[in-house]
Amino acid sequence: MQLGMIGLGRMGANIVRRLMRAGHNCVVFDRDPAAGAALAREGAQAATSVADLVQKLSAPRAVWIMVPAGDATESTVRELAAILQSGDTIIDGGNSFWKDDVRRAAELKPEGLHYVDAGTSGGVWGLERGYCLMLGGDKAAIDRLDPIFHALAPGRGDIPETPGREGRDPRVERGYLHAGPNGAGHYVKMIHNGIEYGMMQAMAEGFDILKHANSPKLAPELRLDLDVADIAEVWRRGSVVTSWLLDLTATALAQDPQLASYSGHVDDSGEGRWTVQAAIEQAVPAEVLTSSLYTRFRSRVDHTFAEKVLSAMRKGFGGHVEPKASK
Repeated sequence: MQLGMIGLGRMGANIVRRLMRAGHNCVVFDRDPAAGAALAREGAQAATSVADLVQKLSAPRAVWIMVPAGDATESTVRELAAILQSGDTIIDGGNSFWKDDVRRAAELKPEGLHYVDAGTSGGVWGLERGYCLMLGGDKAAIDRLDPIFHALAPGRGDIPETPGREGRDPRVERGYLHAGPNGAGHYVKMIHNGIEYGMMQAMAEGFDILKHANSPKLAPELRLDLDVADIAEVWRRGSVVTSWLLDLTATALAQDPQLASYSGHVDDSGEGRWTVQAAIEQAVPAEVLTSSLYTRFRSRVDHTFAEKVLSAMRKGFGGHVEPKASK
């Protein structure tokens, strides 16, 4: 199947590579010509502009946008809407706010254009592991693009089947979901990232407590000198808290037990804020998620070992490089 990709950063480029590995034909464009040229050497067809990309695609076209949420995505959607034809599809795979998806889909519908919001999780590891996809949009558009989503998804792997799922959508077990109408894909991804904040915070605080088990504030006979790197490793082996986040933490601690290369400054990319906003609108209590967001705000003023653990995890799954520790 043919797909156009606009935005060839860490995730956009690897999405293209994974699709080409599966035999799909990709036309690519990035403001940096070198990014397109690099993928062209791997088999993609590089375009010189958005208009050139559209011209190189066969109808009905599908164009995936992988640029920063906000103005960059908004302007790209508008540029595409002006030159695409009825029956074509725009896919926003970034971290857009879900209410913007609802508005964009409504604006594009009179022109006969389909819009799919694709919540995409997998970070810098997606090329090898696959991307968990949460899709919002009309059924016809998503069904037509199923070969694309199928190729990007992780597949069943070695995860055991969940009892009681007989008769449900089998695509979910392969790692991609048609979550609902426009907005649903990015809404589900938004909550996913909010939960991620809370899980990361709980793990980070736990390791902070372990790290300070030998605090001089404790009586000498109650001080414990614990190896947090070994604790992270043993927890990976059959414990209840086994997870990819723990895997990333164990790797970071094995390489740098003091996490000395991390400043403890932890950014937030927006989804956590939107999750808290959604909870407020619905009057749903979300103490853990809200607290984890505020901790990231505080981390930019006063850093703890817990924040260094958070930074290590963010670098591990998403390639996020935050301010380095001062010497």
